[in-house]
Amino acid sequence: MTAAALTVRAARPRGTAGRLVRGLLHRALPLVVLVAGWEAATRIAESPFFPPPSDIVGRMREMWLSGPASHLYLGGDAGGSIAPSLSRMAVALLLSVVAGVVLGIAIGRSERVLAYLDPILQFARAIPPPTVVPVFIVLFDLGTQMQIASIVFGAIWPVLLNTVDGVRSVDKTQAATAEVFRLSGIERIRFLIIPAALPKIFAGLRLALSLGLILMVFSELLPGTSDGLGFELTNAQSQSDLPTIWSVIVLLGILGYLFNTLLLAVERRTLRWHRGARKADE
Repeated sequence: MTAAALTVRAARPRGTAGRLVRGLLHRALPLVVLVAGWEAATRIAESPFFPPPSDIVGRMREMWLSGPASHLYLGGDAGGSIAPSLSRMAVALLLSVVAGVVLGIAIGRSERVLAYLDPILQFARAIPPPTVVPVFIVLFDLGTQMQIASIVFGAIWPVLLNTVDGVRSVDKTQAATAEVFRLSGIERIRFLIIPAALPKIFAGLRLALSLGLILMVFSELLPGTSDGLGFELTNAQSQSDLPTIWSVIVLLGILGYLFNTLLLAVERRTLRWHRGARKADE
């Protein structure tokens, strides 16, 4: 191997690392500029309604990151506000995904069933989820079941309707091939329908995730709630504790960004074959 080849091979990791560093800097720079401008503007204005980011970060650390290293630095308030909210949201999203995908596959496979049910689905999807909360309060009373039902009602529609759309988009040639090879219904769902519908399903998941975060907070703002981030908001509002209110708002933004980033990473890894097939077709 020549000296020039060795030099290129040695320089390649540095080039890759340099691109990663530059990419991170390009992404972080707008945020840094925004936070710095926010800090300067709030220090100049001295408004009690808009605390500086440094004060917000200090309150967040005091509330949720003041624990020991053995508990990942999570403080006691994290178990009483963050954990209940995320557990309810996780259960509701799991129910939404399972029900939405199963019903979406069942409805999407039959044109007649879809023709009958589509007006009902579109009508139910158009109902704002907060307007149905009184119905859930009557059915489940105030508590975890009502909160989970509220999240499920809003988050299930993107998953269900996108699954139906994905099932209807199965390639006709592939469907004919499955017919020739006499694949069973389960085999068609596993090897043909689900892979073809996965891009649409992930699109519905992204919408469901954002709706789930919004409805999680809304369901915890109702009277009678005793824990969760929504409860922290109402409790801080009653005490005119602006730093705590902003801390919860910033935390929700961070959680939304992290969840979306994780979902996109899972989607890229899961649909790697799909992107490869599209490139091959091109």
